[in-house]
Amino acid sequence: MLVALVAVVGMKALTARYERTITREQLLAADARQPRTDLSEGLNYLLVGSDRRGASDGPDQRSDTILIVHLPPGMRQGYLISVPRDLLVAIPPGGANGYRGGQDKINAAYEHGGAGQGGAQLLSSTLTRLTGIRFDGAALVDFAGFKQVINLLGGIRMCVDTEVRSIHTGTVFSTGCQQMDGARALDYVRQRYDLPGGDYDRQRHQQQMLQAVLDRAGETNLRGDPLKLDRVLRAVGGSLTLDTNGVGVEDLMVALGSLPSDALSGVQVPSYPETIDGISYVVLDNGGNGLFDAVRGERVPGWATANPRWVTRL
Repeated sequence: MLVALVAVVGMKALTARYERTITREQLLAADARQPRTDLSEGLNYLLVGSDRRGASDGPDQRSDTILIVHLPPGMRQGYLISVPRDLLVAIPPGGANGYRGGQDKINAAYEHGGAGQGGAQLLSSTLTRLTGIRFDGAALVDFAGFKQVINLLGGIRMCVDTEVRSIHTGTVFSTGCQQMDGARALDYVRQRYDLPGGDYDRQRHQQQMLQAVLDRAGETNLRGDPLKLDRVLRAVGGSLTLDTNGVGVEDLMVALGSLPSDALSGVQVPSYPETIDGISYVVLDNGGNGLFDAVRGERVPGWATANPRWVTRL
């Protein structure tokens, strides 16, 4: 997000200054890491949103958001592939907690790994074993801290398609497009109960929020307000832990410079809910219906055209 925001405002010279605000850690397990990242061949990034609340850094955190960000060669399109957090997977042994491995929901991998760096590594290893995808980098986002970013941008515009009451705050989100501050936007995109599509709607709303942040950054005259730009970029950097697989942030920004702000599509992994032994899971539909093969083979645009049910233009 930091790279994308700097690219939006077009200020390459500031990259080194704000790169220092990012926490750097090895977020990818060895078996999940692309041996070498070649920016001319496109990118696959793992984006993990932690459900940390307040100042808690305990190991009992689960990954509230899991996204595979796929950018085909040429960087003219982008796909935000949401992995259902209740997806039933085989989690391998590992992590700071000495987890022995087993079947569980995929968002539990982050917890079993001890959260933070260890949690991200176990989650990345789980995903690679499931999909065969190796990652060019990873980012761990503290969405609680991300509220400040949205507020500094003056809020974002979100369109509510189904009225829903927050199970966390009791707030009722009425249908229609509306301006939301950070707290309200994050509250809205965490909802899944009482929505027609359940967690699938939640995934789509989170994708829309990320697009709305980029749209708002493009609309706001950040270049003409250096103090505001400084606050926004520091807030983004402060909520990120990043693993770029050895690629410099400046190089990433140059590669992303040709990505149009309206070129993102949201993708949901083909799957369906199923109750097993009294527990609600999500199960892959026909192994993901060829989606993971398309990511590995750089054929996602064609897959998206052939599978419109699972794709949303953001």
